[in-house]
Amino acid sequence: MAELKPLKITCTSTNCGSNLHCFRAKKKLAGATEQGKCRDCGASLVDWSRVHRRDLTDASNTFASLKLELIRHHFWHIPIAAHAIRYALKKGRVQLGAATKNQISRSIGAEAPYRDGYQTPREDSPRVNAIHYAQHATGSCCRKCLEEWHGISQGRELTEEEVTYLTALAMLYLEERIPELNDVPQRLPKRTQRSAGAQSEMRSEPGHAA
Repeated sequence: MAELKPLKITCTSTNCGSNLHCFRAKKKLAGATEQGKCRDCGASLVDWSRVHRRDLTDASNTFASLKLELIRHHFWHIPIAAHAIRYALKKGRVQLGAATKNQISRSIGAEAPYRDGYQTPREDSPRVNAIHYAQHATGSCCRKCLEEWHGISQGRELTEEEVTYLTALAMLYLEERIPELNDVPQRLPKRTQRSAGAQSEMRSEPGHAA
């Protein structure tokens, strides 16, 4: 599959010719029979009852399904910015897991998050960190995506079990995309003023072709 270089990808973008879709319903006007199908081409490719079971032992199927949606595919395959990788490495797997759980709780845990749909920075934001990449890739960036991909309804707080599951899913993404992540924090050399002002080194996803 050719590398995707769209000018702007949103949660409803599609490239159906490349088998990259959007499964979010169009304001539920199409009726229940259209739920879960691509909003543009009508393709029905995801076993939603299986994905919505939220079974970590079936994460490979969940990830394969997520990658059929253009916005998720984008975050599974774009390079991760150097500063976002440093953020993860300096924390280490244990601290990163705790930070991921805290971020998910704060950003999407409430029944009505502030500015839902805009609370998780994108890759072009200076505030983006590694956890944000994981949230977009795993469909836990806002409550609408959460409902679509994990069957968790809006208008209520997330349970501890749901937060734990979403955290584990995000960590699986981070461990795959940043394989040098250690359990403990890594001591990294300080970035010089020159390197900080230069173009950030980017990290491509290992083991996956776009």
